[in-house]
Amino acid sequence: MKYKILRTDKADELIHNIILFVAEKFGADVALEKLDKLEADIMLLAGNPNLGEIPRNSVLKRQGYRVLVLEKDLVFYKVDEENHTVIVYAVVDQRQDYLSIIRGL
Repeated sequence: MKYKILRTDKADELIHNIILFVAEKFGADVALEKLDKLEADIMLLAGNPNLGEIPRNSVLKRQGYRVLVLEKDLVFYKVDEENHTVIVYAVVDQRQDYLSIIRGL
């Protein structure tokens, strides 16, 4: 059974920031390719919500987050088994202080 994918406003904002950064550094075409790849990777969770790993950080683990590790990005999400939904809370570049970002959710 396919799961629905929901992205929070914060996740959308963080994706927007990543794409803007890529556009400034590498141009609009590269940014659009990045966006397409990122969205396709997130959609993989609809078919396999346990694709991501359980985080090593004990606080994130206790809060029920999973993390999908992409090339340079981390997708933090939770699985709502009851409603067959994957909720994406944040998408961050691995080089950022992602723990601070996640704690701010």
